[in-house]
Amino acid sequence: MSQLLNDAEIQERAGSLEGWSVEGKELKRVFKFQDFLEAIAFVNDLVEPAETAGHHPDIAISYNQVTITLTTHDAGGLTEKDFALATILSQFI
Repeated sequence: MSQLLNDAEIQERAGSLEGWSVEGKELKRVFKFQDFLEAIAFVNDLVEPAETAGHHPDIAISYNQVTITLTTHDAGGLTEKDFALATILSQFI
């Protein structure tokens, strides 16, 4: 199981991620696209890196917006895995 990060570690890592916010025990970002097709293409692009990392985001799609939420469920909060995947996912936009 992954080690939970403390508040200072979370704030330090969050400060280096543009567009992401910490909401409780989750790391969240809303990505906006021109239309639904672009939003779905973005979600499809996330499959491989999430599978490779063995860490899967919660994804909500609302027409041209995709909300990605990361948390390490089995650890009960934020771990290094969440910030590593957020960094990778940010490269797709």
